[in-house]
Amino acid sequence: MTPTEKDRDILALTLWGEARGESFAGQVAVACVIRNRVNDGKDRSWWGEGYAGVCLKPYQFSCWNKNDPNYPYLSGAKEIPPTQFAQAQRAADLVISGAEPDITNGATHYYATTMPKPPAWAKDATQTFRLGHHIFFKDVP
Repeated sequence: MTPTEKDRDILALTLWGEARGESFAGQVAVACVIRNRVNDGKDRSWWGEGYAGVCLKPYQFSCWNKNDPNYPYLSGAKEIPPTQFAQAQRAADLVISGAEPDITNGATHYYATTMPKPPAWAKDATQTFRLGHHIFFKDVP
């Protein structure tokens, strides 16, 4: 499936919502997780179809939860600072095009180190990478 402009926009919004305080490389890493889910080959009902489907799958990326403080920005109720969003768009473009390699080593999950405790799924998963405030994992049961 060829990514659409909607896929790119939703991916960029997700990167801003999930990793706006991270470096460009940190946003690329989150985008790689999403690309790994898009390309995983699992039943699409699990991950979602395409970039937009994966990003918007309920409860997968907290920035899209209606009670998340980022949601008003993602829904358009509040404005995202243009320079911040431009960085997220650039990361989205480079990851979708394949110009950026997978720096996460196949991760399909991550969590922020700012969480009070690691999520239960991380206990039996394989850590692949750490960057900024995110730890990345694959082989999540």
